[in-house]
Amino acid sequence: MNQLWLSWGGIPDSVVKVGRQVINLDNQRFIGSVGWRQNDQTFDAASIENKSIENLALSYTYVHTVNRIFGHEHPQGDWGGDTHLAHASYAFAPWLNAAAYGYWLDFDIAPASSDKTYGLRLTGDVPLDKAWTFFYEAEGAKQYDHGDNTADYEESYYHLVPGIKGHGLTLQAGFESLGGDGTSAFQTPLATLHAFNGWADKFLTTPANGLEDAYAKVSYKVSGVNKMVDDTVFDVVYHDFNAEETSADYGTEWNFQMSRTFKTEKTTYPFKEWSASIKYADYDAEDLFTDTQKVWLTIGTKL
Repeated sequence: MNQLWLSWGGIPDSVVKVGRQVINLDNQRFIGSVGWRQNDQTFDAASIENKSIENLALSYTYVHTVNRIFGHEHPQGDWGGDTHLAHASYAFAPWLNAAAYGYWLDFDIAPASSDKTYGLRLTGDVPLDKAWTFFYEAEGAKQYDHGDNTADYEESYYHLVPGIKGHGLTLQAGFESLGGDGTSAFQTPLATLHAFNGWADKFLTTPANGLEDAYAKVSYKVSGVNKMVDDTVFDVVYHDFNAEETSADYGTEWNFQMSRTFKTEKTTYPFKEWSASIKYADYDAEDLFTDTQKVWLTIGTKL
């Protein structure tokens, strides 16, 4: 059972939801549904969101069980415990949106993944002219051991992504740092991890010496050519990985993707659209792991 929940809107400008549900916060770097998998990550939880103050969104969630992508028959498929998620965001202007959060994760069968994290995230768009827009993401967080975690650590997280977009083209350059002291490292066990640090999925768990990921991304959406190729999106990403604590070289990775969404005609009811993508990852190892290549072919539809 992927999702089964009840919601209640009896409180003004608020929604209360109880049951098995999807939770995606910000860019899903800390809390996400891993939605590109066939089996989403969902949460047995009680949540409340309030938007009674203009431009301000507040939410709190209590999570009893995390239903992970592996399925309930896997030994690590369900993580029970007491997890609390507090999140607040305020839209000051188009060029400044701020989000503050505190996440307290405590898992019965995965105490090494129990931690508490406090952070601040800033995003915004600044038009440069009629065609081009500058945009950015800037985030920082601190993480500490929590619950039954036997480690004693304090690590930092930083992420900075400036970019420009226009005429279907998007250019980004980013730097992400997850701290490590050689024994413990900054972890994000409930994230949509595949979206970060390369599609080869080598860094789903942050190495003990931490991780620095310097990357560049180019995306282009075809338009104005002909209906056979218009709306096709091409993505190219390059990553350079290094340890945060030492001088170790963790290698490099190239990612390529081509994707397309097809709107359907009324005669194809109940199918509203189809999507297809092909994705390739090529990880070149140095001081950690081994060379890895992966290919995904994905198709989907909406009803």
